[in-house]
Amino acid sequence: MLLPTKGVSSDRALMTVGSKILEELRDPMSVSALWERFSIHEHSSHRTQRITFDWFTLALAALYAMRLVDTSDEGFLRRTHVS
Repeated sequence: MLLPTKGVSSDRALMTVGSKILEELRDPMSVSALWERFSIHEHSSHRTQRITFDWFTLALAALYAMRLVDTSDEGFLRRTHVS
């Protein structure tokens, strides 16, 4: 699930989806705004399998568990600075 397997293609693996989320998360934003931006770019890529909102939130949870995203005091998602 995190990495590609026989049952999960490489473009649907949570690590791949998470990296695309991090590309879209340049500035702090709400989950819904990030989903809109992410889904617009996913739609323009003409993939056969779309990423659903539940799969998107699983990728966000994985990023949060790895401490790659955090929430600001205002409740927006933001990238963390890993040193």
